[in-house]
Amino acid sequence: MWTTPLFEQVRTMACGDEPRAPLHGYWTSDFKRINPRWMNDPSEKRLFSRDDTTFDHLLEDMRGRDMSFILDIVCNHSSPQTEDGKGKLYDDGKLIADFDHDEAHWYHHYGPTLDWDDEWQVQNGELAGLATFNENNILFRNHIKEALTLWVQKGVDALRIDTVKHMPLWFWQELMADMAVVNPSLFRFGEWINAHPENERSVEFANQSGMSILDFGFCHAVREALGKHSEGGFHELQKILDLDGKYHGATELVTFFENHDMPRLQSIGASDRDLELALILLITSRGVPCLYYGCEQYLHDDTDGGDDPYNRPMMAHWEPTEAIRLIGILAGERHDNQAIQWGGQWPKFVDADCYVFLRRYRDSRCLVFINKGPARELEVDNLEFPDGEHACLLDGSKIGIRNGVATIQFPEQSAHVFAVRGEVVDSKVIVRLQVNGAPTQPGDRLAVIGDCPELGNWDLREAYELECVNSNTWFGEVPFDTSAGHPVGYKYVIFSPDENAGPQRENRLARRRLLIPEGCAKWRDRWEQ
Repeated sequence: MWTTPLFEQVRTMACGDEPRAPLHGYWTSDFKRINPRWMNDPSEKRLFSRDDTTFDHLLEDMRGRDMSFILDIVCNHSSPQTEDGKGKLYDDGKLIADFDHDEAHWYHHYGPTLDWDDEWQVQNGELAGLATFNENNILFRNHIKEALTLWVQKGVDALRIDTVKHMPLWFWQELMADMAVVNPSLFRFGEWINAHPENERSVEFANQSGMSILDFGFCHAVREALGKHSEGGFHELQKILDLDGKYHGATELVTFFENHDMPRLQSIGASDRDLELALILLITSRGVPCLYYGCEQYLHDDTDGGDDPYNRPMMAHWEPTEAIRLIGILAGERHDNQAIQWGGQWPKFVDADCYVFLRRYRDSRCLVFINKGPARELEVDNLEFPDGEHACLLDGSKIGIRNGVATIQFPEQSAHVFAVRGEVVDSKVIVRLQVNGAPTQPGDRLAVIGDCPELGNWDLREAYELECVNSNTWFGEVPFDTSAGHPVGYKYVIFSPDENAGPQRENRLARRRLLIPEGCAKWRDRWEQ
């Protein structure tokens, strides 16, 4: 579950021609205190010296439901000019910074950003009149690290980070490295507004910042295909996925098709059935799917085109819907099927109306057929799916596959999902190993070799093979038992299908890593020539 920021924030209206109220949580006044709405006693704001707040009860209840909590944070700015001043920041109730009396230089004072193509202005100028923090000030950096550490230690499982393009890359690298020390499993993802695989700066951020990002390219392509019904249809989506190799971790991009800053899908032309197809596509595609509240109730208000604030209406009711049924089925499959969790996304047929794709990892598979147009019959080959008769997860309809070929009858605006769950890797220690930049060609195999029994003791015949995710990424779950808790050395090797070509090893000394005694670890490497 992801909420907007919970920090204590200013309570008075922003000054200006248009009234703006601090309802959203992004105008922080104290990072070490919680919004009074989350306290049993609204007059008590201290969170970290107690464990009986509404927030504590929420975390406890979520743990019982096997759920995780995502905290939205904003490091770029505090508050705009209000009746009580501008940019007043407190440290657990003690005033430490004030934009109007900034002797310690906690804030930038360069005025509003006027040229959005000027990177310096974007990172140092004001956004919508908000007091912009000076990340060069070690006092600010230490304060934000201390505050976020308290929240993570309290039980926050992931951070969604606002307006990341408005601060320099080095700041995020420093902050994310420190957060990873606090909790190595902490998932982090940032909002680089309208990030796109052809935007080099947003790709660099995704690859080098220490966090993933929200996948706006995927979002806009789905909105074009299923909201605006553009002529290109699913071709627009495949263009985005074809560029996955630009990312070091495309499977960790956070995917969505609507959020609190854009009209809902129905407000730009989608029917309820289009929304259901978008949900099927989102939950089965590569990346980490993010659902905006209310979509399962078909919630939308099309006043003024459904733009802010009409994309954020209150939910007046909750009732069973077809969208809820589909989400339940596919979320359950995603939880148990490693092809959807880790695998690449391989197109099998794409045109404006139909999209057929395969997710694969080891011996797990998920095969998805989506038709947003009229009824049609379609024959698709090279499905890489086991021969035989398979039942659709969504409606139980059957499909027969023979030699990788299937003919499917597509009703109007329909979808079919078929899945095979393979054997799960099980061991004392599992390392989720990823390598980028290997110079592989179609048909090549990539493996890891090393100085321990699990990696073959440098015997190429015993090398542990990884899975191809896209043109830039290989991934695998490597089991360790004998070597758990010990240091290991390893490097990567490419095997060509050409019998006359020998194995191609990395040209470097072996990497050295210390294995944890038990559990899961994540290692990320780049091939070295």
